[in-house]
Order: sequence, then C-alpha cells, then structure tokens
Amino acid sequence: MNYRLTCCVFFTLTLAAFAQTGKPSPGHGAPGPTRSPGPMQPTLSPPDTTMGQRAFLTGKVVLDDGTPITESATIQTICRGHKQTVTHTDSHGSFSFELGDRTSPAAADFSGADVDSTGPAMGRGGQRNWRDCELLAELPGFSSQSIDLNSRLSTFESADIGRLVLHRMGQVEGLTISATSAMAPKDAQKAYEKASKKLKDEKLDEAEPLLAKAVEIYPKYAVAWFDLGRVQFHKHDDVQARHSFEQSIAADPKYVNPYRGLAELELQQKQWQALVTVTGQLLALNPVSFPDAWLRNSLGNYYLYNFPEAEKSARQGLKMDDQHQVPKLEYLLGVILLQKREYPEAATHIQNYLKRATQPAEIEEAQKQLAEITRLSASAANPPSEEKK
Repeated sequence: MNYRLTCCVFFTLTLAAFAQTGKPSPGHGAPGPTRSPGPMQPTLSPPDTTMGQRAFLTGKVVLDDGTPITESATIQTICRGHKQTVTHTDSHGSFSFELGDRTSPAAADFSGADVDSTGPAMGRGGQRNWRDCELLAELPGFSSQSIDLNSRLSTFESADIGRLVLHRMGQVEGLTISATSAMAPKDAQKAYEKASKKLKDEKLDEAEPLLAKAVEIYPKYAVAWFDLGRVQFHKHDDVQARHSFEQSIAADPKYVNPYRGLAELELQQKQWQALVTVTGQLLALNPVSFPDAWLRNSLGNYYLYNFPEAEKSARQGLKMDDQHQVPKLEYLLGVILLQKREYPEAATHIQNYLKRATQPAEIEEAQKQLAEITRLSASAANPPSEEKK
C-alpha cells in the first residue's frame, strides 16, 4: 500500500479526533482521553419503591503518605464487574453523590446491581442488594483501595463511607500532584483557589488574571502555571501556553500534566520530533497511566518513518489501555503492521478498532483499510504467474 496514502488517512482520523477530545480542558483536572460509557444495563427489574427517597454517599480521598491532594480524583463504582465513573472530588479530596436520583450516573450504575426480592438483604420498600458493588478512586500514578458498599450501607439512606486511600505506584516517578503546591504562600493559594472556581464555571477570562497573580506571587507554583497554560491553549494563544507549560515543568519536573499540555501543542503543530521527545519524557515519569501518550509517541515516530519505535509504543500503549480508552492504538498498530506486510495481524487490529469506533467517517475509513489489507493479503498469497517467454 502506498505509504503517503496510509499516512494521510490515519492523520485525518487521528488529528481530527484529538482536536475535539484531546485538548487540555478549561475545567479543573489534567487533559486526557474521553472515556467511553459502559455497556447499557438491563431495563427490567423488580419494582423499586425507593424512587422517592434521596440518599447521598460522601467521603474523602487521601494519600497514604499524608501529601495533600491538589487535583480532582475520579470516583468510580464497580457493580458485577462493570466499572463506571459517578463523580469527581474537589481539589481537597472530598466527594458526594446521590444514589436516589435515577438521572445521575450513580443511579445508572447501581441499577445493574443484583436485586433479590426474596433474600434477606431486601429491606422494606424493595431495598437493593449492594453485595456486588464497590467504590474506588482513580488518580494517575496511584492505586486505590476499594470499599465494599455492602459493609457500609445497611439501608437506603445517606452515609459517610469514610476515606478512600490512594497508594503511590512503585514504577511511577511522575504524578498529577505537584509537591510545590503545599509550599505556596497564602496569597498565592487564595488567588489559585479563586481561579479554580472560575475554571469550574468556564469563566476563562476571569480565571486568567488570577492564575497570573498566583504565579507572580509564587513563581514555583507548578499547578497554577499549568492551569494558566491550559487557559491560554484554549484561547489559541499557543506562544504563551508553551511558555506556561515550560515554566510549570521548570518549577516541578516530576509534575506530569504540563508534559501532556506540551504534547497537545506539538501534535496540533505537527512537530513530530518534539512530540516524540516530550511524550518520551512523560512516559519515563509515568509509563502506566497515560495510554494516550503512548499513542502520541507512536504517531510521532510513525511520521518520522521510525516504524520499529512506532510499533513498540503502540503495543505498549495497548498493554496499558486495559479499559480500551484509546481505540486508535489498534488502528495505528494495524497501519504500522500493514507497512511491514504482516497482513493477518494488521487486519486483526483494524477489526478491533472497528468494534469500538463510533464516528461514521472513522468507521468508513477503517473499513476501507480493512478491504485494502484483504486485497493485498490475497495478492501476496496468489502472486501472478510470470508470462512465458
């Protein structure tokens, strides 16, 4: 297959998607891939008379070494093997979400929990059985203990489940929490907290001067530099965004978020060598939490014609992507293997991508790639006979 054609097709699919989902968000938290929703739950269940009740779960996420949490952590439930995000913590680790509201993600998740209308776990009014539901927190670079909700919820009522403890992963040096935040002067912290509230409300123009004030008071404020860079990136001020991300890295080289911000800039500007470099730095700090960084690293190497490294990064990304958050890793690896004329495995990865692709244009292009692989594979298996002289 013609290299330039393959290159252009993949570029169209990948870069367009990143332009929509991969940019640093103006809201609080690190940029990252959009998670796919979990499978739909069965719609039939015994009558539930808890509809009119409202129950809230509250708790707090903490680090095992006592380091303050400065980034929002994700709170997830696991019911019968199905994992789903139900809420996020504030910047201090506290969280709360409602169980009784069926329009909330939490209710959708728990609707898949076992319901036993005759067993001893059923209480008055059709109490649900929580024995298969757990709660855990997610923050890049950390592993979470899980809390068995059956041990904390005896009735359908509000409860404080206590602390979810995060433990730092042994193979991870870089974190989404900066050690410099705890050392910021009170005035700088106050300006940053005000800016964070503005960011939550998507008031970027009001947040920007507050972030600038925070880093002016405390130039080592890595988190504030990063958020300032995100605002500038969102406003298409790429020069200043790059400066802010670089200042964030200089303030705390083990704070991983600004590396991700720079990677988005390099991807947008098609600076492939720079993209390989910055994603390499990020993955050296944290090789397990960012499968999207493996995709960017592979993509950069692909455009540099460094196919062995591109393949290596794509395969490593797939190993890290156990939740299948970045299906384009499958597509890119299929295209790389196509260059090597490894048609059967190339077809397998394109097929895996098609199982999770949702955009019609992307599905159409991937189907064309799969048809081309089939054609080339057949040609290789049945080469035309030489004409007799």
